[in-house]
Amino acid sequence: INMDKDKTKGEEVQEELNKIRLTLSAKEVKALEDVCRQIIDKTKELNYKFRGPVRIPTKTLRITCRKTPCGEGSNTWDRFEMRLHKRVIDLNCPINKVKEITGFKIEPGIVVNVSFP
Repeated sequence: INMDKDKTKGEEVQEELNKIRLTLSAKEVKALEDVCRQIIDKTKELNYKFRGPVRIPTKTLRITCRKTPCGEGSNTWDRFEMRLHKRVIDLNCPINKVKEITGFKIEPGIVVNVSFP
């Protein structure tokens, strides 16, 4: 009759671990790698499992346009490009710990998306 109560006394209450995917993207590689390193260090400090950072291929956006606004003169062209770098980190931790893991100052050029796959 009292067996159920005795069993729960000795056991610690475990937090429910969730799969959380952090997708980070930025124009600058160095800033992106610094943020990834800080997230990984904090996750290790809290003793949670993680996978990554997985490097997604760089997306290059190119725009080619004429230098002269009027259209006269020799055909000279300007080529502009912007590179977008992306990293994916998978965490196994409770939802309420994500705020603690990402609770540091992230530089303005970095976009962080949190999803639950």
